[in-house]
This record gives sequence, C-alpha cells and structure tokens, in this order.
Amino acid sequence: MNMPENDKQNLAMVTCTAPVNIAVIKYWGKRDEDIILPINSSLSVTLHQDQLKTTTTIACSRNFQQDRIWLNGKEEDISNPRLQSCLQEIRRFARKRRNTGDSTSDVNSVSHKVHICSVNNFPTAAGLASSASGYACLVYTLSQLFGVENEQLSAVARQGSGSACRSLYGGFVQWKLGERSDGKDSLAEQVESESYWPELRILILVVSADQKSVGSTSGMHTSVETSQLLKYRADVVVPSRMEEMIRVIRQRDFTAFGELTMKDSNQFHAICLDTYPPIFYLNNISHQIISLVHRYNQYYGETRVAYTFDAGPNAVIYTLQDHLPEFVQVVRHFFPPEISGEEFVKGLPVCSADLSEDLKRDINMDPTPKGIRYIISTEAGPGPCVVKDPNHHLLGADGLPKKSAI
Repeated sequence: MNMPENDKQNLAMVTCTAPVNIAVIKYWGKRDEDIILPINSSLSVTLHQDQLKTTTTIACSRNFQQDRIWLNGKEEDISNPRLQSCLQEIRRFARKRRNTGDSTSDVNSVSHKVHICSVNNFPTAAGLASSASGYACLVYTLSQLFGVENEQLSAVARQGSGSACRSLYGGFVQWKLGERSDGKDSLAEQVESESYWPELRILILVVSADQKSVGSTSGMHTSVETSQLLKYRADVVVPSRMEEMIRVIRQRDFTAFGELTMKDSNQFHAICLDTYPPIFYLNNISHQIISLVHRYNQYYGETRVAYTFDAGPNAVIYTLQDHLPEFVQVVRHFFPPEISGEEFVKGLPVCSADLSEDLKRDINMDPTPKGIRYIISTEAGPGPCVVKDPNHHLLGADGLPKKSAI
C-alpha cells in the first residue's frame, strides 16, 4: 500500500530492543493456559543485548487497512491468539489512560492499525528463548507507542509467552507465582540489577540451531497432565529454592549459585523424562557437556562453572571472569571446532589460556569434533530500551519493512 506523500506525517513509529533471559530456577507448567499463569515461581538472568536481542519497530497510521506483522523477514499470521491478546491488552490500557485524561499519546492512534516488524540477532526456536525477548519487545514497543505505564507490562507480556515477563527487566529477575485467578499478582520483578555481580560471565554453547522437536507449550501441557514429579517440584521444591537462589545471588556466592542452578536444570529435565510419553530436549552432546562441567569442577575440588539447559540441547554456562579463559579452552579442546573463517567464540572477547596435561588427563574424555557449532560469550545486561536513531527503524516511511529488515 503506497501512501500519498502528505499522509506520511500521520505515521507514528517507535523502535525498541529487548533481551533474552535464561532461567536458573525453571518455569515449567501452567495452572491457567489462557492467561498463562505458572504452577511455580521462577528466576532468571537477563543476558546482554550487545550479544542477544530482539529489535522491533511498530508503526501506526490511520491509512493502514489492517494489523500486520513481519518476523525475521517474513510476514506472519497476525491472528495468532497470543499476539492478539497482547495487542488487545495494550490497547485496552491505552484507552483506559486516555479516558482518565492521563495519556501522553495521540488520542486517535489507539484505534489505528499497526504494522510490526521484528528481528532477532540469534537463531529463533533453537531453545534460545526467542519468544521471551520477542514478546517482551512487542509489548514494550507497543507501550511506548501508546503511552502505557510500565507497571502493567509484565502481566501483558506474560500472556504472549510466560517467560517474556522476565525479559522486561535487566539483571536478576523473579517471576512470582501469584495467588489470584485473574493473574494480577503473577508478575515479574527485579531482584538485583545487571551491575550487581560484575564478575559473572555467561557462555551459550550452541549445539544445534535447528528447531526443537517438541515446543515448550505442548511439552508443558503434557508434563502437567502426566508428571507426578512436576507437582512435587511446584509444591515442595521450588518455594525454598527461590528463597535460597535470591539469597545466594545477593551474597554473590558462586558455589551455591552454580550448584543450585545445575540441580534445578537437572530436575527440569527429569520432569521431561517423567512426562508420558517422555520428552528429550538434551542430546548426546548436551550429556557430554554436563559430564565435562562436573569433571572440570571435580579437578579443582570446587564449583567453578555451572550449566543450565532450557527446552533444547544448547548449554548455558555460568562462571566467573577469572575462570572463563581456561574453561573456553577446555571446551575448544574437547569439542574441536570445524575449521572455518567464522570465529568459534562470538560476543565478548575471551583471552586465550593454556591447559595443563594434568587437567586434560583428569577430565578423561574423548574429543568430539564439531560437537559445538559456536560459543556466544556474554554477561548480565539491562532490560528493554528505546532506539532513538530513526535510521535504525525496521519499517520505512511507507510503513513497510525496509529491504535491510528482510
């Protein structure tokens, strides 16, 4: 649709970015599938947007005939129920603010149709929590466009993708279970900011960038229906783990943080096995990484690195800056990369390190060439932000994706 020149100024446009988060106390299972209420609280670390982010541009205009969305260069179906509930909720909040005379946004724009264009700088649906950053970015950008208060966003983002509510904050974030059936108290809040624990480093070991075989939504549903371990976890295990995790983060106690993170990851995958029929998100390489981490820690007699796995085979490794170079070298040694021009370690630079023969001998594993495709090196980072430079809009003045966004 080409707009007449003089109508172009009727286009309102905002671009924002939002981060990925990785849960250290896992969310798995809903008590309400419609408005996405969890059966347990969860806690995550927000990753830095310099390495992993979703960028979303939203434009609205009275000239648009219908709502439209483009994801990673391809137009998608706007009638997706979760997408619709986010759009409807934000518009409802915007109307409410306008009716109380409290709104800073253009009075008419709430009823205008929107064009949404969104891109990730990482593989979508590979178990890298793309739905969390995607929905957080969608809701945050809509809120900026329509002048909606931030306090309300967590409940809206949650209805797109549960873990998206945690991507609305930087640093260490908890998503509280809540008690109300309307979900008004099932919200995310920051535990500590991204600068609280500056030595903490995060590595994503990308085992496979392929789409996972069982999506999180259907996997959770089957677990809730069939796993007895899931109920025990929600009722008995998680409440005390949440308290302990918040405490050890505040104390910057890496040993306790690492052990709790690994135990919680293992329990989540035990629930996947306890689901009937069982769900397998981890593959052979994932199991080898688990073994490597435990052997490495055993060699030093302390927890220097910790793994966690979401609904996919990629490992997320937490460690401290001091141990990072050696552990990256360990990974490189036991999973020799494919020789190619592309750098094996992307993101934040990692110094090189030498491995002792003792360490290699003690770990005692056969190297698996090409087992890990690449590593993303990152750290904790901030929540969503507005992109001020209009050159970075993904939509052009005609409200359609720029060639660079396709």
